[in-house]
Amino acid sequence: MLRERNIRLQKRLGQNFLIDRNTRDRIARAAKMEIDLPVLEIGTGLGALTSALSHQAPKVTTIEVDTRLIEPLQETLAPYKNVTLISADFMHIDIPKLLDDAFGAEKGIVAANIPYYITTPILEKLLAHRSRIARIVLLVQQEVARRVVAAAGSDDYGSLSLFVQFQADSVIVGDVPPTVFMPQPEVKSSILVLTPSERGTVPVRNEDRLFHIVRAAFGQRRKTVLNALMRAPASFGLCLGMEDRQELEDLLRRCGIKPDRRGETITLQEYATLADAWPEAPPAANTSNANAAP
Repeated sequence: MLRERNIRLQKRLGQNFLIDRNTRDRIARAAKMEIDLPVLEIGTGLGALTSALSHQAPKVTTIEVDTRLIEPLQETLAPYKNVTLISADFMHIDIPKLLDDAFGAEKGIVAANIPYYITTPILEKLLAHRSRIARIVLLVQQEVARRVVAAAGSDDYGSLSLFVQFQADSVIVGDVPPTVFMPQPEVKSSILVLTPSERGTVPVRNEDRLFHIVRAAFGQRRKTVLNALMRAPASFGLCLGMEDRQELEDLLRRCGIKPDRRGETITLQEYATLADAWPEAPPAANTSNANAAP
């Protein structure tokens, strides 16, 4: 199809099309898992996954950014009456409207073989609307998948791990070699399945504060959590309001966290406990202290 239409793949779009039937079917099976829900596919590509999804979902909405592919895709997908093709950039589309059009009043499933360089922004956009999504199945770079599912204390554990794991249960259901793509990427891939949690996987009163603390703790990975939090940028809005390090040390200890631990050793539950114990605002006596942590 590409040769007939003289279409050359564009590196800037991260185009690595899935061409292996077995991998396609593995992704489709992971997306279904006995749930008969509408599906949103991000990145139609050449329509390989789209056709498999159409056989198991009552409705498939698929979005493709490359306008050169729209006409041939319309021909390829014409036999699949339950498929709606949208020509648009997922990164710049109205997400709530897209989900409403794709899912109606119910939840739906998202499936995608997404460009590696925008994996994190896509995850952020999807999880921001996690109350509308029953499952997310992504074919992503193996390194990113391992970071998402990593446990505290492992080399892959970081702020991305905590960001995703708070908002969804995550599991890698299989690894994929470069040979299943055209052109072949230089790295291996993994099939990552996320099951979003509307209220979060651990209880916490303020999600924003939780994420601010996590970002601050990992902002300087080689520092202890005490030093990293003391140096949190003002833009994080933590407003420590602490006259000296001792107050923060005491807060950490009350939460069961030794001040000399590093951020990558602290679990999601411990971060949530710290977020709930965090002072709402700096004490009046400290507001004019120029040396207070931001």
